[in-house]
Amino acid sequence: MITCPWCGTHYETFRSNCRNCGGPLPPPAEEAAVPSPIPDLMEPPPPPRAFKGSFVWKKLASDGWSIVALVFLLMGFIFTLVGLPLLFVFLVGVLFVFLGLAFLGAGIPIIIWRYQEAQQTLNVLRMGQTTLGTITDVTQNYNVTVNGRHPWTIHYGFRIGGQEYEGETTTLRPVGFTHQVGQPVYVLYLESEPERSAIYPPVM
Repeated sequence: MITCPWCGTHYETFRSNCRNCGGPLPPPAEEAAVPSPIPDLMEPPPPPRAFKGSFVWKKLASDGWSIVALVFLLMGFIFTLVGLPLLFVFLVGVLFVFLGLAFLGAGIPIIIWRYQEAQQTLNVLRMGQTTLGTITDVTQNYNVTVNGRHPWTIHYGFRIGGQEYEGETTTLRPVGFTHQVGQPVYVLYLESEPERSAIYPPVM
């Protein structure tokens, strides 16, 4: 039986509007659309998962810190190569070599750090346990441009053993419409180090 929420008239069969007051009637319970609590989510397979080693290089290519480090390395090589022939001729050669070594000294530790982080993320994707989390923020970094695109950062949170954890991932793919604040997301984490985590499927 269907009851009009506006005037209380009862109907045995469904109709779109009440004959008595004209108000819209709710559909029967069996016909009402039931939203999925986890829409369009692909559940991770059990570990170990088949992720290739090339994931690390794809991760580095979309990581803001790695891009900055590569710029530093490129500038370091250029300044050093230009400065070395001028080293014994002009004082400016010393300056060029100094700047080159400074850029190299800044870029090399950053790229090593980001490479190790990408390797750890790969390990999480391969061997991590599964839980549900929530996207807490999605931002675009307009200070960095790669092939005409600005990287996006997805922040997410999840709970393990009553404790809250946070994580983030960076991608060059536009995710402003596919990943939104409050949206549920699967998170993979290491049991021994829950702070080591990644969302699934990963965005590259």
